[in-house]
Amino acid sequence: MEKTFKRTTVTSALPYANGPVHIGHLAGVYVPADIYVRYLRLKGEEVLFVGGSDEHGVPVTQRARKEGITPQDVVDRYHNIIKESFREFGISFDVYSRTTSDVHHRFASDFFRKLYDEGKLVEQSTKQFYDEKTEKFLTDRDVVGECPYCHKQAYGNQCEEGCGRALEPTELINPRSKETGETPVLRETKNWYLPLNEYQQWLKEWILESHKEWRPNVYGQCKSWLDMDLQPRAMTRDLDWGIPVPVEGADGKVLYVWFDAPIGYISNTKELCDNEPEKWGSWEKWWQNEDTRLLHFIGKDNIVFHCIIFPTMMKAHGGYVMPDNVPSNEFLNLEDDKISTSRNWAVWLHEYLVDFPGKQDVLRYVLTANAPETKDNNFTWRDFQARNNNELVAVYGNFVNRALVLTHKYFDGKVPACGELIDYDKATIAEFINVKAEVEKLLDTFKFREAQKEAMNLARIGNKYLADTEPWKLAKTDMGRVGTILNLSLQLAANLAIAFEPFLPFSSEKLRGMLGMESFEWEQLGCTDLLAAGHQLGKAELLFEKIDDSAIDAQMQRLEEIKKANEAASYRANPVKPTVSFEDWEKLDIRVGTVLECERVPKMKKLLKFKIADGIADRTIVSGIAEHYAPEELVGKQVLFIANFAPRQFKNGLVSEGMILSAENYDGSLAVTSLLREVKPGSEVK
Repeated sequence: MEKTFKRTTVTSALPYANGPVHIGHLAGVYVPADIYVRYLRLKGEEVLFVGGSDEHGVPVTQRARKEGITPQDVVDRYHNIIKESFREFGISFDVYSRTTSDVHHRFASDFFRKLYDEGKLVEQSTKQFYDEKTEKFLTDRDVVGECPYCHKQAYGNQCEEGCGRALEPTELINPRSKETGETPVLRETKNWYLPLNEYQQWLKEWILESHKEWRPNVYGQCKSWLDMDLQPRAMTRDLDWGIPVPVEGADGKVLYVWFDAPIGYISNTKELCDNEPEKWGSWEKWWQNEDTRLLHFIGKDNIVFHCIIFPTMMKAHGGYVMPDNVPSNEFLNLEDDKISTSRNWAVWLHEYLVDFPGKQDVLRYVLTANAPETKDNNFTWRDFQARNNNELVAVYGNFVNRALVLTHKYFDGKVPACGELIDYDKATIAEFINVKAEVEKLLDTFKFREAQKEAMNLARIGNKYLADTEPWKLAKTDMGRVGTILNLSLQLAANLAIAFEPFLPFSSEKLRGMLGMESFEWEQLGCTDLLAAGHQLGKAELLFEKIDDSAIDAQMQRLEEIKKANEAASYRANPVKPTVSFEDWEKLDIRVGTVLECERVPKMKKLLKFKIADGIADRTIVSGIAEHYAPEELVGKQVLFIANFAPRQFKNGLVSEGMILSAENYDGSLAVTSLLREVKPGSEVK
């Protein structure tokens, strides 16, 4: 039997306060969370919506170094920008605080100390990269080098620009300090670890057995982690920015940002409850009461932290409720390219508000319509324009405007009485009454994209009803019938104000003002008596406006300029590598090979398998260029390859006997090296 809850705590991932927020953040986390919270409030349920800025961690210190200011200066600036952007877009947090607050520092320290005192943490000494120039240990993000899998530049914790694999710093080829460019050395250091391995069986039972209803991307990623042997995870770091580790002998160490940040959900709740106890009660009610349902809205890069590490922390501490669901979205791309803060390839919320003032709901609508709920999705400015003009303006806005304008024209802006209904009226009513159940079912299962589509069906029903009944023609002969048609149309418009409140709060508020709706709640959705006969309507105004080509052209031009700037910067960012001796060069045996066969590797979308004639025999080489070439393009071509690399075995059993050489363009595309004239296979490159 499904458990019922008295209240719901909703959290949304804490954005790093090292830069402003962009459309990827909105689409992936904050709009879905806000839709769900507004839906619960409309239903009259008790709900708390918690947010805040994540102000510790390496990205903050990197930004501070880059700008020559302190980390506190960085977070003070961006916390305010982020908070204001969320407010402008109607993200209706009950509390939005920060992890540099005194409340959070005390709470996170006490949380860690309890685990330490009860022996729930493991002290371990490990070797970690150390930059002798700065005399500092390097975090994973402070180490860069070549990914051992796809050979693109990667951080010490993940290959973000390439294959996306999670990495350890010691796996990188030619690792170096991001700050100084120096080759780091390994030194021993002591930290405290959360023994995830001791909680593996509990995690399997809790997630894999009890939460099969979670989204496939969440459940699948959890399963892949739990199918492996979990290892202890460091909860402290050698850094000078963060919450000091509250343990003797831990000088120069702070709490790992992924230990401290999720605790921010709890400390922010405590801050709110301490300030307004009469309204919210105690923080424990929202985090430690078994009648409370806990939901985390996150992006896919945070799944492991919210589903495995944070729950293990709370389990080890004791007394906390576990998340009932973790609705995680995939990533949103921009114009078919990955959104990237470092490359400025993004639509920043604070800039959008300048370019499209008053159009917050348009962006909310488009991002929900393209929500990356099950796979990565794409935002384009042309689609943004089309959805605004063809759906919000031509469907939703058009219906509302016609209903109000006709009522002002024929009935002085007062809701006409509803006369006898004919079969077509009854069929229309039955159709829009059913929309409530559909929207509700979809929202309850976190399918926001489909739920918004169902809400828009109300406007489509209304447009069809007006088009089929043609009250402007009937006005010449049957005003009673016109009154009935417009009464039902206005009731439908009032239903739209309720149905779209979770999705488009600003437009719903404007529509309620035009309709003069004094109250509204979810249970009224589907009712045909929301506006009484004789009720005075407000002035009819356009709910949405068309977006001209010039506005979109300006955005496309901006992106083109960013692309050109990135192209130029990429050449500056890839200086010639350090000088090597001629003897080192001679160690590489580069040969010419003729491609005899080429095929894709099943279940490995980046890999191509080559059969190459090398002048002596045929050899197999596996290369990660499948996204850049079709296999048939390469058959018969001559390519350069390194012949004396040690064979490398892949997980699927394939063995690669060399490496094909490619040149990487500024945009990440690869071009296989070739020859101006044909030579015999096996010829050496000198």
